[in-house]
Amino acid sequence: MMHTNWRACKDWSDLNIPLTTTSDEASKQFDAVLTQYVGWYEEDSVGGIDNSINKMIEADPDFVLGHVMKNGLELSSLCKNIYANEELRENIICMVDKATKQHITTREKKHVSAVNLWAEGELKKACEVWEDILMEHPTDMLAVKFAHDCYYCLSHHHQMRDSIARILPFWNRSMPLYGYLLGMHAFGLEETCLYNEAKKQAERALEINRHDAWATHAMAHVYEMTGTYDEGIKFMSRTENDWKVCGMTSCHNYWHYGLFYIEKCFPSTQKRTTSSYKEETDECCLLTKYPKIEEY
Repeated sequence: MMHTNWRACKDWSDLNIPLTTTSDEASKQFDAVLTQYVGWYEEDSVGGIDNSINKMIEADPDFVLGHVMKNGLELSSLCKNIYANEELRENIICMVDKATKQHITTREKKHVSAVNLWAEGELKKACEVWEDILMEHPTDMLAVKFAHDCYYCLSHHHQMRDSIARILPFWNRSMPLYGYLLGMHAFGLEETCLYNEAKKQAERALEINRHDAWATHAMAHVYEMTGTYDEGIKFMSRTENDWKVCGMTSCHNYWHYGLFYIEKCFPSTQKRTTSSYKEETDECCLLTKYPKIEEY
């Protein structure tokens, strides 16, 4: 089930992760952005993630954690940095400036510091700050997700796994986004060669939310690494309508789907037009991994 009951200011305070804003609209749009980011999809009811970001900032232009989210998402695109993108550099400076002029929480100050470090290319140091946040606020999904993505970029697989394992005891199934946490943990387990555990955790995540594309991604990795290509094909085919709606990562999941066929030397491939940096990366990677694919 997709989470769409967006949380207002009081809801965040009740979770001990208050937001420094008096705008319930900004608070709810923050939740909408976070949910779409964690779920790798565009929520039609709010006009997608970009529209949610715009509404969040419009509702409260001084909402520091909103700017943290916005800048972090720009950095997570993997094709933008402050050294090549003047607008992003100015946005980071603006975020830091807003943080210094307001009475925000210690947690929010740490988020600003972490994203600033990320923007400077200090991913490892940024992760240390997010882990510091999670020591006191283990239900801070923004810190969880930013750390997870940076560990992924750094290929720090054990940290990616253990970061989630440490906070899982503080979560429960009734909490929004809990299922996605299991999917992230599943991927960390898989990347550290714990394939049986990864499969079970991914299955738990998909039982909660069949549209969890990252849990699907973890399952695809398990089938690939264990050489069970037929099972992988069956799984990806059976669940395709569930994960293909997550446009931010569906192309990558199709890449994994295609790998199963190629590993089996099946000639069944289709050419398609791509429109994003990440999609082109997936296709180039596929051709690099199997340079003789066009012979089929």
